[in-house]
Amino acid sequence: MILLPQSGQKLAVYLINMDGAVDRLAAMRAKLEQVGIGFQRIPGVNGKAIEFPIPEFSEWSYRYLHGRRRTPTEVGCYLSHIDCTRAFLDSDADLALILEDDASFQPEFLDTLDRAAAQRQGWNLLRLTTVSKGRKYPVRDLGNGHSIAIALTREKGSGAYVIDRSAARWFVQKLVPMRLAWDIAYDLEYFAGLKASFIEPPVASQISDEESQVQRGLSIYKLPRWRYFTVLPYRFWLELNRVIWRGGRLLRAKLFDRAAAGTAGRDARANPPQEG
Repeated sequence: MILLPQSGQKLAVYLINMDGAVDRLAAMRAKLEQVGIGFQRIPGVNGKAIEFPIPEFSEWSYRYLHGRRRTPTEVGCYLSHIDCTRAFLDSDADLALILEDDASFQPEFLDTLDRAAAQRQGWNLLRLTTVSKGRKYPVRDLGNGHSIAIALTREKGSGAYVIDRSAARWFVQKLVPMRLAWDIAYDLEYFAGLKASFIEPPVASQISDEESQVQRGLSIYKLPRWRYFTVLPYRFWLELNRVIWRGGRLLRAKLFDRAAAGTAGRDARANPPQEG
């Protein structure tokens, strides 16, 4: 547990690491020590060892909404993130930093998280990494060259992110059983009335020399192209709602900034500095 000094928030840190992946664990321990972060290891779920069916996985939804046969590695990844969330809800922490074991960090990582935690009104889920290149629109300045930003497009990856307890409850109450890959499912916060944001420019990266244990060999689980008659309309509906809901947040933030700037300008004109 870390007490963030500026915001006063208690931060729990969970690292997902598969049993036997000792080199990854050692590398992550070294990287986190460099930025002053301790962590609790959460053993990654081995999807290949699961005996299906299980109540935590919806076979029908995964086929018709995600367009793949049951993919054991994706199921394991998904349930590992849910395990982190449950550990957080069992703690007395205010926030949880959830990490996969291929993330890396900028020196100002922890300070920037602390600054963002002091502006909790702007997010319930704070994304710290992405493997996509969508544009991020800054809405709140963090004062150290970084901003809290909103993305209007889907951003892949879940290497590092922070959640509050509202987001955690949504994870365990509404995102189980699994219907989609994790990085699609947890990017749908707008349906729950929650706020997701990014730190821009990023203070963490998911780009690694290590091969992804989840993405390895996924092509064999793809279904015939006709399956996309169900997948594509669903994905279009998700993207449309993302633009509507997050676009509304972005517009409100810009209008608030404009109104605040106008108020500051009027105050400055009404109270000009006195000459000494």
